[in-house]
Amino acid sequence: MDVPTYTSEDAPVPEGTVVIERSSTAQDLGPKLNRTAADVVRFLLTNGEMVTATQSLTDEMIELFASDVGAEIRLVDPGEEQEVELLKMLEFDEEELEEVDEDWPIRPPVITVMGHVDHGKTLLLDRIRSANVVEGEAGGITQHIGAYQISRNGKSITFLDTPGHEAFTAMRARGADATDIVVLVVAADDGVMPQTVEALDHARAAEVPIIVAINKMDREGADPNRVMTQLSERGLVPEEWGGDVIMVPLSAMTGDGVDDLIDNLLLVAEVEDLRADPEGRASGTVLESHLDIGRGPVATVLVEHGTLNVGDPLVSGAAWGRVRALVNDRGERVESASPSTPVQVLGLSDVAEAGDSFIIAPNEKVAGKVADTREHWQRVASFGSAGAPATGGGAKLEDIFKQIQAGEAATLNLIVKADVNGSLEAVVDSLKKRERDEVRLAFVLRGVGGITENDVQLAAASNATILGFNVRPDRKARELAEQEKVEIRTYEIIYKLLEDIENAMLGLLEPEFEEVVTGDAQVREIFRIPRVGAIAGCMVTNGVITRGSKVRFLRDGTIIWKGTIQSLKRFKDDAQEVAAGYECGIGLSDFQDLKEGDIIETYEEREIPRE
Repeated sequence: MDVPTYTSEDAPVPEGTVVIERSSTAQDLGPKLNRTAADVVRFLLTNGEMVTATQSLTDEMIELFASDVGAEIRLVDPGEEQEVELLKMLEFDEEELEEVDEDWPIRPPVITVMGHVDHGKTLLLDRIRSANVVEGEAGGITQHIGAYQISRNGKSITFLDTPGHEAFTAMRARGADATDIVVLVVAADDGVMPQTVEALDHARAAEVPIIVAINKMDREGADPNRVMTQLSERGLVPEEWGGDVIMVPLSAMTGDGVDDLIDNLLLVAEVEDLRADPEGRASGTVLESHLDIGRGPVATVLVEHGTLNVGDPLVSGAAWGRVRALVNDRGERVESASPSTPVQVLGLSDVAEAGDSFIIAPNEKVAGKVADTREHWQRVASFGSAGAPATGGGAKLEDIFKQIQAGEAATLNLIVKADVNGSLEAVVDSLKKRERDEVRLAFVLRGVGGITENDVQLAAASNATILGFNVRPDRKARELAEQEKVEIRTYEIIYKLLEDIENAMLGLLEPEFEEVVTGDAQVREIFRIPRVGAIAGCMVTNGVITRGSKVRFLRDGTIIWKGTIQSLKRFKDDAQEVAAGYECGIGLSDFQDLKEGDIIETYEEREIPRE
């Protein structure tokens, strides 16, 4: 009896679309199409392409072989293949969500406010939602994305407030991607500026309607016609001049014209006919994320489809968890969030990446498996770059110019820590843009949270400088840094951070002052005294606490307030100073949000004599 022979060429082609990574080898490609690596090599050889089984193939080679065997394939970038498989596990189909059904209910429009720094974006939002965010910002400049929802005539509108400084380009771009309408704020007395043009480019890239708010009409020298002329030159022609762009003159300071802006937003939203399906599992975008000392990882998300409920198993990147609580923009706990609603999510395993999408998984087991798989692939992908910075040869800021003068290609190893993920991303992206041929920046670590002993140990091992943005080192980290001679530089204004790096690269960095921490005290108990306010009962853990000293208030390494010590007491007596090991009562100027475990850090600036 003849036994039929069977070769790989007789094997059936997989049904459906097969996902193939670009630059796959014959060894990778063959088995996915039920063929061997030898089949791939032999076929390409007959078509004039001499390759080995382990050589990366071009897109054309892969498509040619797939066409020959009759397979339907989809080429993806390296790493995307795993993501496609993970989305299948999550039972998530992005293409289905892109098709809007006319039967879906109307959803609130998501408005992104953009424009040049100091043109009044945040003040305009303050006027709209009757809140005050500006005063709490360092230098009066918004540093993080915020999301707020208001109601007018029974209709809700969601606003995204994006930072104004050019370094936060990535955050602005992310805001535009998540938005339905862009409000471009331009000061009537200042006109179109660099960040105005940058914001306009992002809005156009997102292909969304643009409404121009010509702000500061109350200022002397306000000239709306000049603004409209400048914008017309860039393709934004106002309706008054025969164009299709709504431009609303207003003053965020006095409130004049703000109602007109909101009415126009609702009018444009009605024309856009924005709809979403509130049924089913939720998905959306992570706008911001940070680590809170009392609540753990906190992510601010914008729900785009479905309804997010307390108890849902949420996964975003490598972070996942059952939603423990949802908090709306007014700080109130809610049970659910429908499309276009921004909420804070508590209960995740880790700090989610700002800009990542989030999806509600079918169950916790799937959510955990997807997050773990993503974490694994992220770790694998980082192996190649993680080792490079730690090989030595790095330079401290003051050493950079000396290496350049000596004709060496300097490498500045950096550990960057920030208070929230969005700031971290923006700082790193901005630093990367400042690289030069003679100076390379290597990021040993990028993370969210206070500067710790582990960070200092890593910096010592890799000869790195630590940059902190809105975070501080704790006492142990500071002591270890002095011992290991690790440089820690902390900043609250991003201009200064970028300026220092730029000056270091140009050989201009000459520090004139150094900051010396004079004492630390830990809050052990809070006393509420009528007509006085909150007094912190503290134990001085390091140095000396002196009345009138400059002070930073730290919670989990993050700066939450700066000011001065207003009162200092030992028992009931006023004291000029209290040394380490003693208890004292500390009253702070204009700050009442005290919690046990917080750290009060006093410091002074001393001039460094020039050599």
